[in-house]
Parts: sequence; structure tokens; C-alpha cells
Amino acid sequence: MFLAVVIGTVWATRKDEHLQGLKMQFIQPIDSSRRNVGSPIVAVDTVGAGAGETVFYITAAEAVIPLPVDMAPVDASIVGIVDRIDKEN
Repeated sequence: MFLAVVIGTVWATRKDEHLQGLKMQFIQPIDSSRRNVGSPIVAVDTVGAGAGETVFYITAAEAVIPLPVDMAPVDASIVGIVDRIDKEN
């Protein structure tokens, strides 16, 4: 799992039938110090995250697991909202 911040919502008038009813979000991957890592990506939101929230997400074939379908064209899924990050230096 990876950390990210929700930076926007994707509005699609047409999308794959397996994605109907699912919200897609732009997320910016971050590290545990909340620094940007890489470029933003699109992820299916399975938890109802909003703009500015820190989330954790999964990628690759596992991204389909939290969806209510067996197969869908998904590379990333948001699977949790982060309340806080505690780390030791």
C-alpha cells in the first residue's frame, strides 16, 4: 500500500460499464513525511475520500479486489483514509 493526497476528482461522461457508480480521484503519491513522490495518478475511490485528504491506495492487479466486480480496467484503488501518520526519526 502507498500514501497519497487527493488533489481532484475525475468527471467522466462515459466510462467502462464496470466502473459505473464508482468515483475516480486524482491522487498525488507522497512519502511518510508528506513529500510528493512521482506524478499524480487516477484511482478509483472505494471509501468516499475527499479533496485534501490523505489516503492509502493499492496498485496493479490487486486494485480490483475492493471493487464489487471480478474484472475492471483499474490500475489503482483508494482503500483507506489516513487519520494521522506517526513515525520515529
